[in-house]
Amino acid sequence: MTLTAPIQPVYALAFGAHPDDVELACGATLLKIMDEGKPVAVCDLTAGEMGTLGTAETRRQEAALATERMGYVAREQLDLGDSELFYTKESLHKIIRIIRKYRPDTVFCNPPDERHPDHMKASRLIYEACYYAGLRKIETFDGGLPQAAHRPRHLLYYIQFKQLEPQIVVDVSSTFERSRAGIEAFGTQFHRKENSDEPVTMINRKEFLPGLEARSRALGEQIGVMYGEGFRLPTALGIDHFTSVFPPGV
Repeated sequence: MTLTAPIQPVYALAFGAHPDDVELACGATLLKIMDEGKPVAVCDLTAGEMGTLGTAETRRQEAALATERMGYVAREQLDLGDSELFYTKESLHKIIRIIRKYRPDTVFCNPPDERHPDHMKASRLIYEACYYAGLRKIETFDGGLPQAAHRPRHLLYYIQFKQLEPQIVVDVSSTFERSRAGIEAFGTQFHRKENSDEPVTMINRKEFLPGLEARSRALGEQIGVMYGEGFRLPTALGIDHFTSVFPPGV
């Protein structure tokens, strides 16, 4: 019998270039998935160590707090280098190892068109890792044991700084308020008090978090609900069971 690396399967695996990417962009959707009884794991590609506010250590602590508040089954950090998130074989294989470890059906990641270069680099790495993770001849190991190939069925790009037109809007009215606890875990990154000596960043302005709520309300309005989170797809969405996607009226 050939021994293979242990598997920790989840339904969804959410990647972010930095700690807090996932919580800011798709946290309410992840909570909805967990409310439906499906496990979720998160992987941060970097420690966010080059950010203006906070340190690598404080951001690790904040990520751990967010994980506890959100209820993920696991969170990993790959330390691929904040502002140095380059396309290399080593980085690609580290992401493949995570995909094969958790064997998700669905992967969430940064969109390919974004303001922050790390977000775009992460998007390409994760897109390619999802494909290459399914190739048996690419060998990866976990704890010295070979991993089985695995290709996720679905890849969704969440929306970040750019107001991209969503192809899917998820009704997160039931989870939006709870998702704020995950965001607020990253306390070093957001507005804390007036007249602070801290430098002003894009996300620590007092308008930033209310702006996120406004976007969720606008997306919700598109589908006739209170709050929504939007996603884009790299390929066409296939439908197996038509009425499960387009349910009949009551």
